[in-house]
Amino acid sequence: MSKTLALTEKLIALSSVTPEDNGCQQHLIALLAPLGFHCEAIQSGNVTNLWARKGTAQPLLVFAGHTDVVPTGPLDQWTSPPFVPTHRDGKLYGRGSADMKTSIAAMVIAVEEFTASHPDHKGSIGFLITSDEEGPATDGTIVVCNLLKERGEQLDYCIVGEPTATEQLGDTIKNGRRGSMSGRLVVRGIQGHIAYPQLARNPIHQAAPAIAELVAEKWDEANEYYLPTSWQVSNIHAGAGVSNVIPGELVIDFNFRFSTASTVEGLQQRVQEILSRHGLEYSLKWTVGGLPFLTPRGELSDAISAAIKSETGLETELSTTGGTSDGRFIAQICPQVIEVGPPNGSIHKIDEHVEVRYIDPLKNIYRKTLENLLT
Repeated sequence: MSKTLALTEKLIALSSVTPEDNGCQQHLIALLAPLGFHCEAIQSGNVTNLWARKGTAQPLLVFAGHTDVVPTGPLDQWTSPPFVPTHRDGKLYGRGSADMKTSIAAMVIAVEEFTASHPDHKGSIGFLITSDEEGPATDGTIVVCNLLKERGEQLDYCIVGEPTATEQLGDTIKNGRRGSMSGRLVVRGIQGHIAYPQLARNPIHQAAPAIAELVAEKWDEANEYYLPTSWQVSNIHAGAGVSNVIPGELVIDFNFRFSTASTVEGLQQRVQEILSRHGLEYSLKWTVGGLPFLTPRGELSDAISAAIKSETGLETELSTTGGTSDGRFIAQICPQVIEVGPPNGSIHKIDEHVEVRYIDPLKNIYRKTLENLLT
């Protein structure tokens, strides 16, 4: 068994459902400290974070990831227990196998191999690990990033181990993510008997033209890296649960996934202009889940692409699709952030797994990226 596979299995066996770390980071510290890393445990609320750094020189290349995993779902639907690493048909099964304990194991062993082969490498290497990525993300990576900013520690490159491949290892990496902003719109009408509509005001009828305009609105254009900004209704509710009452209130939950071509303030203003144009009596509450970030083609993406080409023979694709990640926080203190990890087809699913044949090649991609940037 390779060291990377053994470490992956060890981490999977530690049941670390968000925000629990359950000893994963202590196990990483036990491996990193002998390599010369200064390891700092940073507790925030019930979240465990790890900042580890080897060296003081620039450039600083940081590996980032999370030890927490999503809940298992119904245990009886798993073919094997989710926290018992199990091999079947060339695949390693277990919660967190793809998202993202394989990546963390590959990062650690890659650094171990790299520092053994290049003891006098230039620059520094860091690890930023949290147990709050799958949760609200308020006590995890953002806390560490704010602390590093206060200290004046400059990150030059960051590799996030999110599962990014689609069909096979190395076919896709993420050089950015869209922002996420949600809104709760409450449209007020006047409740009344459905047989006397002249005595009531139906907020569903009033809001329908505005909703249609919001659906049809073109918020921005696609570009080299991003799809156009998307506005989607996720929930809509009105009524008293009976068929003879005109509702007095309509509640709509919606979400923007937006690119760097749009801003929070600009999108909010345009929504409010549309609602006001239709004469609605309404209130609107906004929640910004994350800002978009983008790393244009450059040193880090070139180094990773070359490593992937060397290891797999593939020409990787840069992508900004998918949900949010902790890259949005790291991008505030690091100019180049790229996500690269195993295929993502099984993440958050019953019987989550990773193909064993990809585990050591992922480690090699990380190691070769280190060689491309720090030797």
